[in-house]
Amino acid sequence: MAEGDTARARLEVAFAAYELAELARASVPADPTLADAAQVLAAAHRFFEAAATFERVRENRPPPAGANTASTEASWWHSYLAAAPLEAARDLDDWVLRHQDGDPDLGPAPVSGGLTGRTRPGSSRDPGDTA
Repeated sequence: MAEGDTARARLEVAFAAYELAELARASVPADPTLADAAQVLAAAHRFFEAAATFERVRENRPPPAGANTASTEASWWHSYLAAAPLEAARDLDDWVLRHQDGDPDLGPAPVSGGLTGRTRPGSSRDPGDTA
């Protein structure tokens, strides 16, 4: 598989992790319901599927028969990623940097830096902001 396929699969994992983290974070101060828990569980499943796809692509293995490797939950993300992959990665950089919570220094481009091998010139918008 091409290096671009691996980078795209890595961004899918990063977005799925972002989505899961945001859903879980929103449940902390609230009074979560079973519906909220079901959303977090579904996001965790999407994260797992994205990670499995990333491993498969990175190791250049075909998907198992009947595997569902595409998420339909965030079609705006897939369109955005296809149109502007580096900008999508930079949006995730912004989110990670805003939510470090004592993590070791991740550098100025924790997501996009690993894809491009360079630092980023400026900030962007939150990946969840579809406006």
